[in-house]
Amino acid sequence: MRYKLISCEVFYREMCYTISQSPHQVDIEFLPKGLHDIQSSMMLARIQERIDATDQSQYQAILFGYGLCNNGIEGLTARDIPLVIPRAHDCITVFLGNKERYLSYFNNNPGVYFKTSGWIERGTPGKEFDQLSIQQKTGLELSYADLVKKYGEENAQFLFEELTKYKDRYNSFTYIEMGIEPDDRFEKQTRKDAEEAGWGFQKVSGDMTLIHRLINGKWNEDEFLVVRPGYRVVANFKDTIIEAEPCDSADQK
Repeated sequence: MRYKLISCEVFYREMCYTISQSPHQVDIEFLPKGLHDIQSSMMLARIQERIDATDQSQYQAILFGYGLCNNGIEGLTARDIPLVIPRAHDCITVFLGNKERYLSYFNNNPGVYFKTSGWIERGTPGKEFDQLSIQQKTGLELSYADLVKKYGEENAQFLFEELTKYKDRYNSFTYIEMGIEPDDRFEKQTRKDAEEAGWGFQKVSGDMTLIHRLINGKWNEDEFLVVRPGYRVVANFKDTIIEAEPCDSADQK
């Protein structure tokens, strides 16, 4: 079988490792991780563009290294061949191996910010995404001095307090070790980040199960959504996370 993989680059090491061992031929296209920081409609447009640019006569399916990701894939439409998407809230679900483990960890560890090798080494996506990102549009990336210069000191103080409230949500880094890292550099970097922020640190073992099954064509209904041609992705916010509906049905809503 021959597949096309369209994936966020946070999965770079994991996807490449798995593809190297797969019996199938898989052609890869990685997209910048900054897509999850722009508006969901813009993320959808970027990914749909890559689907439509694919010569679909060459493949049996298009695989996706994405979860629902802030509704960024809602509306994604299959053209001539099926799309295969993990039933995942976001990339962390995929790194942890299943949606049940993700929810359990998330509920039992409030205030956690996750890190993986891809999150660390893939860095900032660049100026194009800086201009489109939610952080840029809301002013989250402006310093206090920038706010004073732009809005005046009294307004800046209020805005700075409001814009930095999100930091109160986090108090710990969790590093997910996938077992394919070359050494402990990524864990060390996360420990350093936690120490500098005054946060806690945890390390958990990741699980390559979803990635292996995605690449190797083991698409059971509980873990993957297979979107047939003429259907599109819809979020359902239930256990299955995403479903598919006919495009005509969606257009009539």
